[in-house]
Amino acid sequence: MEKQALILATTADFLWKFEAENVKLLQQMGYTVHFAANLNEPAYLSEEDWRVPEGVRMHHIEAARSPYQISSNRTAYDQLLRLIKRLNIRLIHCHTPVGGVLGRLAAHRSSPRPLVVYTAHGFHFYRGAPLVNRLAYYRVEQWLARYTDVLITINREDYQNALRLPLKKGGRVYQIPGVGLDTNRFRPLSQQRRAVLRARLGIGPEEFFLVSAGELNKNKNHQVVLRAMALLRQQGAPPIRYGICGDGFCRRELEQQIERLGLSGAVTLFGYCPDVLPFLGGADASAFPSIREGLGMAGLESLAMGIPVLASDNRGTREYMRHGENGFVCSWFDAPAFARGIAALQGMDAARRSRMALFCRSSAQPFDKAHAGAAMRRIYQHADQQIGGRAYEGFTSHQRSDGRI
Repeated sequence: MEKQALILATTADFLWKFEAENVKLLQQMGYTVHFAANLNEPAYLSEEDWRVPEGVRMHHIEAARSPYQISSNRTAYDQLLRLIKRLNIRLIHCHTPVGGVLGRLAAHRSSPRPLVVYTAHGFHFYRGAPLVNRLAYYRVEQWLARYTDVLITINREDYQNALRLPLKKGGRVYQIPGVGLDTNRFRPLSQQRRAVLRARLGIGPEEFFLVSAGELNKNKNHQVVLRAMALLRQQGAPPIRYGICGDGFCRRELEQQIERLGLSGAVTLFGYCPDVLPFLGGADASAFPSIREGLGMAGLESLAMGIPVLASDNRGTREYMRHGENGFVCSWFDAPAFARGIAALQGMDAARRSRMALFCRSSAQPFDKAHAGAAMRRIYQHADQQIGGRAYEGFTSHQRSDGRI
């Protein structure tokens, strides 16, 4: 009988942004891969932006990003139940908070029950989170853990929290190095290529160009960089050009802030960019001021290109940022600290910039997709063995086993 696997997320773009390699692994193991998400989200995707990996069967469900949109998520839950039964799904790999809730509940209510893999791209009960997050979201994860066969984390803080959760009998917790960084693609460009990319963007040879990549929402915290730029302008610092690649519901708010701070000529909102490399390739530095990140591919892609990162301190960036060595780390809302970081990067001499670029690249290497792929292959193989009625390799079926890969 043909083996059926379902990858579940909330939004359509999650598939090609993060799951293309996992699709290949499952297909190599003989699975027909299905993907379920709200295919109408994010709304700003155009037909040209769609990239469906070969052989994947797509399914629309009415999942909402917010867990508080009860009606939509209840409909999505019912759709999932029918989908699992109709396709005889044997393995579900769910992602995103809402996807993790819907997938685990639907799998528990199905018969026979599929094996459930859940990747936590960032628990909401992180260090420094509001008390309500640490109380409510932890309770939800604690409850859903009993329906989870494999729990995957991508940073040390989440891994330690996951070890305390009561997974299903025989369940396993892993830490992996993210979804995999393509260091063959994200690598330093020649000065000639950089000059071409900067010219296309209208960036002068002597201008300092700062780039951010991320959805325009509160968590990405682009506002703090704008406040830092305004501070530098008040201090008479050399001009800075700042480009933000991304779209989202905070766009109008950012446009108003840019105008209010008098930064209209210095800041460009490039909108949704399916490929950020042409923007990063011409950058002098990258700003990554998120409040919450599970790991942060935007930061790693910059580092892999030898571009220093001005990052906020969160559990994701703690995995790879080294203050003063591959960039600078600031508190979330500390605009003066971001301003000092920008000024330090802008005023850096050529020798120190060269040393920093080398360290940037070396700090990104542990997150190469080869390492992430090897880790996921082992996890899927163990899961496949369990689906086939065999115990995990090296462990009896009643043992709880945990480890970083």
